[in-house]
Amino acid sequence: MARVLVLNGPNLNLLGIRQPEVYGATTLEMIDAACHAHGEASGLAITCRQSNHEGVLVDAIHEARGTQDGIVLNAGAYTHSSIALRDAISSVALPVVEVHLSNIHAREAFRHQSHIAPVALGQICGFGAQGYILALDALAAHLDGGTSAP
Repeated sequence: MARVLVLNGPNLNLLGIRQPEVYGATTLEMIDAACHAHGEASGLAITCRQSNHEGVLVDAIHEARGTQDGIVLNAGAYTHSSIALRDAISSVALPVVEVHLSNIHAREAFRHQSHIAPVALGQICGFGAQGYILALDALAAHLDGGTSAP
């Protein structure tokens, strides 16, 4: 059974109340539950974590090395600013699928640049909470040999 870390960054703990017109009404707890249910149905062991602190996210990525087979990452605003997260991903050599609830390319110009995308297997954005399920499916396909890494 493949092991997948679903890692969420800053402000995602406020989903459901933070800008529902952008991020929807789904809470992080609901997303975590959906990921666990989908993982169980798909043969994936899911671990979910969230932090508002960049260093904690970096530590979680480091800790995934040797304990997880891949990562689904919604780095939130750190997507656009954190070289530390990019370097952590590069350092652990695990496949990562970047996910965003909103379509970051249709929003403010500063959100169009992702420091994560160049070191990720792929990016899924704009599909709301369903993006996590799509990311899990993409990662599972990759782990089964269905896609190639960058």
